[in-house]
Amino acid sequence: MAAAVPSRQAGPGRLAPSRLLAYSLFSVPLLMTALPINILLPAFYSERTGLSLALIGIVFFFTRLLDAVVDPLLGAWVDAQKQRASYLPPVLIGAPLLALGFVLLLLPPAGLGEAASAVWLAATLATTYVGYSLAIVAYQAWGSELAQDDAGRARVTGGREGAGLVGVLLGAVLPQVFGFTVLVGVFAALLLLAVLVLARGAPRPARRPLAGPTVGATRANPFTAFVVPLTSGRFRWLLLVFALNAIAPSITATVFQFFVADRLGLAAYTPAFLALYFIAGAASMPLWMKLATRYSLHVVWLIGMVASVAAFVWAYWLGPGAAAGFAAICVLSGLAFGADLALPPALLARVVEANGHGGQREGAYFGLWNFVNKLTLAVAGGIALPLLEGLGYVAGAQDPAALSALAVTYALVPCALKLAAAALLWSAWRNARF
Repeated sequence: MAAAVPSRQAGPGRLAPSRLLAYSLFSVPLLMTALPINILLPAFYSERTGLSLALIGIVFFFTRLLDAVVDPLLGAWVDAQKQRASYLPPVLIGAPLLALGFVLLLLPPAGLGEAASAVWLAATLATTYVGYSLAIVAYQAWGSELAQDDAGRARVTGGREGAGLVGVLLGAVLPQVFGFTVLVGVFAALLLLAVLVLARGAPRPARRPLAGPTVGATRANPFTAFVVPLTSGRFRWLLLVFALNAIAPSITATVFQFFVADRLGLAAYTPAFLALYFIAGAASMPLWMKLATRYSLHVVWLIGMVASVAAFVWAYWLGPGAAAGFAAICVLSGLAFGADLALPPALLARVVEANGHGGQREGAYFGLWNFVNKLTLAVAGGIALPLLEGLGYVAGAQDPAALSALAVTYALVPCALKLAAAALLWSAWRNARF
């Protein structure tokens, strides 16, 4: 059928700024949830409900495990919904689930006992995770179809991830300055606004039928559909580079507070350092998008990796009170971090199209992508914390050997992993692996 493409569908040309903004805005409320859940929630629940940190940790472990496992299945289901209608229905299901879970998570009833508080935490956290995962997989798959060349893909992912960093900043600042109740109110209002703008203003990719020989069960059964991307050598190579590269910043995030408090003695400056890092990351997006119009996505990502190591490795030599030096590292490494946000999803969109799965299996690809991304957080904790303990560091330690171990784990180990990922990317680029 050769009907004209409606104005709200993604066409072959450059995406208008207003359409890109309508798409990108949804990333703000989504990413507002990241820092409160991953960093602030354990201390908040311990203080508000009296739950032990050990019990909170157990609840987090099992709900995160559930969250990671369901991502590929949700991705396959998103593809099925897109074939029937569009990516919007999964977003419209995921967003209310996310809102319900996140609001109740941060407003636990007073007077609950230990068992009831643990059940409340587990139920609301699981609801939040599932709602977020469904919304983000559909949202990322949607974005991967909004451009047909590398420069356009980088522009879409850069706009989305830049907006996401604004959300991260809001999620970091609002609860610290105004409290969790204000955070919940702003989040709910922004989510409602962003969903309305996304539904009314963002372009919708046209439906494309499944191409090539496909077993009938693979189309309908999410337990088999998500396996299809793993049969692609291009995807496996990209996933390997992405995972190795992602472990590095996950380790620094795990160790960040210990490094700032014990090595630098600047715990009071933690919010300022985080703000510098994320503001620099958001400000760098136009640069990385511009570079993507001139050079290969592989080359631009490689430049970002090398720049990140060059900016960050100096943290190893910082000593107590080095506020200016660490602030400079936060800014420079934040600028480089923008490449990690903008380039890998653009490369994934290219791989989907190259595999002949454009408009068909984006959900399956991004479901697996998010599964691996979440897995790197667990792996990072499994590497960094035991390594610190093995090297003789405990929280609050001030002896030189322990602080040296902290600096090695925070600065040198991530840089080594980053360089290994850069070497893999170089090899993949030179040998046209993806």
